Amino acid sequence: MSATPPSSVLLSGGTIIVCTEDADSLDVIRDGAVLVTGDRIAGIYDTAHPSNLPAGTEVVDCTNKIITPGFVDTHRHGWQTGLKTLASNTTMPDYVNRYPYGSAALYTAEDVYIGQLAGLLEALNAGVTTTLDHAHHIWSKETTKAGLQASIDSGARVYWNHAFTGTPTYPFSEQVANFKEMARTMPKPDKLTTMGVAYDGWTFAPAEEIQELIGLTKELKIPVLTTHYLGGPWMADNSPELLHRHGVLDTDMAVVFSHATGINTTDSLLLRETNQYISITPESEMHCGINHPNGHLIQDQAALGVDIFLTFSTDMLTQARIWLQRTRARMFDQTLKKWLIPVNNPMSVNQAFLMATRHGGLALRRPDLGVIRVGAKADLVVFDGRSPGMLGWVDPVAAVILHANVGDIEHVLVDGRFRKRDRKLTFEGYGAVVDRFLASAAKLQKAAVETPDPVIEGRFWGGCGYGRADEVNISRGPGTGYGKQFVHRH
Repeated sequence: MSATPPSSVLLSGGTIIVCTEDADSLDVIRDGAVLVTGDRIAGIYDTAHPSNLPAGTEVVDCTNKIITPGFVDTHRHGWQTGLKTLASNTTMPDYVNRYPYGSAALYTAEDVYIGQLAGLLEALNAGVTTTLDHAHHIWSKETTKAGLQASIDSGARVYWNHAFTGTPTYPFSEQVANFKEMARTMPKPDKLTTMGVAYDGWTFAPAEEIQELIGLTKELKIPVLTTHYLGGPWMADNSPELLHRHGVLDTDMAVVFSHATGINTTDSLLLRETNQYISITPESEMHCGINHPNGHLIQDQAALGVDIFLTFSTDMLTQARIWLQRTRARMFDQTLKKWLIPVNNPMSVNQAFLMATRHGGLALRRPDLGVIRVGAKADLVVFDGRSPGMLGWVDPVAAVILHANVGDIEHVLVDGRFRKRDRKLTFEGYGAVVDRFLASAAKLQKAAVETPDPVIEGRFWGGCGYGRADEVNISRGPGTGYGKQFVHRH
C-alpha cells in the first residue's frame, strides 16, 4: 500500500469534468483545480492557482490533463483473473458449466486471493476506483475469506458481495454462519471494502432459505444486494417484480440486477419507483449471446459493468464505448428500416460517461461516488491529454469516451490516496504479486485445459433447448477459417 499521503493535494491546471448539482448532466472547468483534503474533495476552482490552501498542500501539475471521477464497475467476478484468455470464444452454456461451478476443484484459497488481488490492481490501473464484485468463489470458508481479504488488501473501493449458493461440502447454513462471523471480525482500517450479499436462488430455492437470506440482509443492515437477472429463454428470472414480492426492493438497501436482459415495462416502472438499478455488461452480453434487447429503454436506471473478468479487460472505457455504439446502431437500424436517413445521433458521449461513473455510484446508493463535487469521495482519475491518442482534443468527455485508453491514465486516487502515480501502481510489493499470480495462473490454466470439455445437451437450466449459430466465413474454400485456440503451454 502507498505511504500516508499529505493531508491535502491540489490537482492544478487540468480540465475537470464535473457533475452539476441539480441535474444528471455534466459541465467542464478548463484550467481549473481540484483540492483533496483527507478522503474528500474539498474544493473545485476555475483557476489553476487558488489562494488560501491548507498548509502543507502538495501541488500536482495537471496542465494539459483531463481530471475525471473514478469509474464504477457494477458487476464483476474478479477471482477468475487467473483463467484469462481461456474463454475467448465461449458461450453462456459453456461458461456456466466451466466457470464458476467447474472451478471449485481447481482453486485453492491462494488462487482465489491472488486472482482477486491482481484483478483489482488491474482495475485500479485502468481508473476503476469502485467495484461491485459478485463473489461466487464460495466453495469453502478458506476460499471465501481469501476473496474478501484480497479486496481489503487491494486499496480499491470494493463492494464484496458474498454469493450464497449451498453445496454438499459447504451448505447454506454454514455459509450464513461464516458470513456473520466475517462481518463481525472484518478489519476496517480505511473502510474501503464493504460486505454485501449476492443471491440467485429467488426462483428455485426453498422458501425457508429465501426468508433466511432476507433476514440476514436485515440483521446485518446489508447496504447492497445483487442478483443475476436474465429472463426470457435464459431462465434465471430474478426480476424486480419477483424481488418486490419478497419485500426487498422498496427498502434502504440498494439492489443491482445484473444484465436484466428480460426486463419489461413492469420491471422498469418498479425500478423507477424504488430507485433501483440494472447493471449492463455490454461486452459480455454480446460475447456470450445473451444480448440486451431493452436496456436502452431504461438507461435512467442503468449503470455499466465488466462481468466475466477472465475474458475481458477491466477498464470501463471499453464498456462505455461498446454500449454507446451498440445503442446508436440499434436506434439507427430502427430509422433505416423505415427507409429514412437519420439526421440526429440518438445517444451522446455524455450519457455513456455518466453511465460509467455517476450512475454506478447511484446504483450503490452512493451519490458521493462517480462524481467530482465538493464533499464527494476523492476518487479521481487523471488522463494525459498530450498522449499520442489524445492529441488535439477539445471536448474532454469525447476524448475520454472515444479516444482514451488505459495507457493514457497517469494518476488514480481512491479516498484521496494515490493508487497509481506517474503511470505506475503504488501498491507495495507489486512485483511479488505478479510472481505469485503467474504461478497460480500457470497451474490453473494447465488444469483447465486438461479438463474435458463439458457436454452441452438437453436444455439450458431445464428450460430452452440448444441451437447453433451460423458461423461467418473469412476464408475462401471449405470451412470458415475459424481457427483454433492457442491455450497449450510449451
